Amino acid sequence: MNSSKKSVLFVCTHNSARSQTAEGLLNHFHGGRYEAFSAGTEKTLVRPLAIKAMRQIGIDISKHESKTVDFFGEREFDFVITVCDNAREQCPFIPTRNQRLHWSFEDPAAATGTDAEKLAVFQKVRNQIKERIDNYFG
Repeated sequence: MNSSKKSVLFVCTHNSARSQTAEGLLNHFHGGRYEAFSAGTEKTLVRPLAIKAMRQIGIDISKHESKTVDFFGEREFDFVITVCDNAREQCPFIPTRNQRLHWSFEDPAAATGTDAEKLAVFQKVRNQIKERIDNYFG
């Protein structure tokens, strides 16, 4: 981790969509001052529709890998932000130097309908996460 930047860990259940999106957005738009990471309470795969929604705004998260909070061991973060209610309830203790926050976002992976309708939900959640990040860290 770059010690001149504030560190931020985004946590959701599977580290497959919301937390990955938040990591990509913060690093892309505010990477000069913050270094973002993401993890889940469980490990899965990054959702292809999350990758696609991010690619549409010029951010490539296709190389991101899902990981659990255990991956970071005892590392301290300046901010720990849970982005889903389940992670907030199940999240183990993660050392933080500054703030622990909870930002609740709809689970885009639960979207139903056509591929276009599902993608629209990923886009909506991406935009909501970006707005929250810009308002808080901008």
